[in-house]
Amino acid sequence: MERRQFLVTGALAPLISLLGCEAREPLLRVSGITWIGYEPLFLARELGLLPPERIRLIESPSNTNSLMQLASGEVEAATLTLDEFILARDGGIPVRIALVFDTSQGADVVMARPGIERLEDLVGRRIGVEETAAGALMLRKSLEAANLTSADVTHVPVIGGEQLAAYQANEIDAVISYEPFATRLAALGATRLYDSSAFPGLIVDVLAVSETAISRQPRALADLLTAYFQALAVVKSSPGRAHRLMAPRLGLSVEETASAYKGLALFGLGDNREWLGSPTSPLHESATTVAEILRANALIEQTPDLSAIVTARFLPEGP
Repeated sequence: MERRQFLVTGALAPLISLLGCEAREPLLRVSGITWIGYEPLFLARELGLLPPERIRLIESPSNTNSLMQLASGEVEAATLTLDEFILARDGGIPVRIALVFDTSQGADVVMARPGIERLEDLVGRRIGVEETAAGALMLRKSLEAANLTSADVTHVPVIGGEQLAAYQANEIDAVISYEPFATRLAALGATRLYDSSAFPGLIVDVLAVSETAISRQPRALADLLTAYFQALAVVKSSPGRAHRLMAPRLGLSVEETASAYKGLALFGLGDNREWLGSPTSPLHESATTVAEILRANALIEQTPDLSAIVTARFLPEGP
């Protein structure tokens, strides 16, 4: 090899190495639970829109588990409720919101055994609740509506996937549930006492992304959101097809899947641009309100800094 060629090759080697590393972003791992608001993300996988060698969805049994995975670095992103995101920030986990999935308008619900007809009838009863901020928030709002306190009921820790088994085993009298499990509980005879339509805007679902992923996996994050909105377009333009594809994973019939979505407002690209677009957006307003509720109920000691909690960088272009 001539000296000139050697020098040129040697000079380019670090650049070639850098470009090679840039071309091979680490695998982006995203944790998510079974919840109708997140289902378009899993639909994107079903439709072949997520390259498995670059983006992997990890099915989590609970949001508590997703938070732990995010904190430990097992995943780079996780589907969370807004209050759980605030808990993550309060706990020092460096994350931002890159996507708003939805706001619950009845899809989060208190389900109870026949004979329990009012929230006031929950006094002395065993209430199944997932030990997360969302579960605690839903329980507290339900008890407040009946002028009850936490001491008036018995808390039984139950995560989403275990609700049906706990109900069938007579371990609980009522449960803080959500779709698709609320519909499956109704099929077992449980009745709806109260739902999130009573306090719109408080239960908001978001994609929490680690600061590390923002710097190391920007293309994968952009591809993830592009695939999500492509799948969401299928949900909105061809709901029959989408519901047929989603129903098996949700454990519902096609008709039940369609009905479950009536309690949810799915956010499109325009909604996300509005909610992620400025410090005075509806998301910041909701986050401030939720943080105040969490602090008032001793779930956090103080309101964390909410001035830089979002990034719209990965939203796809277009109308």
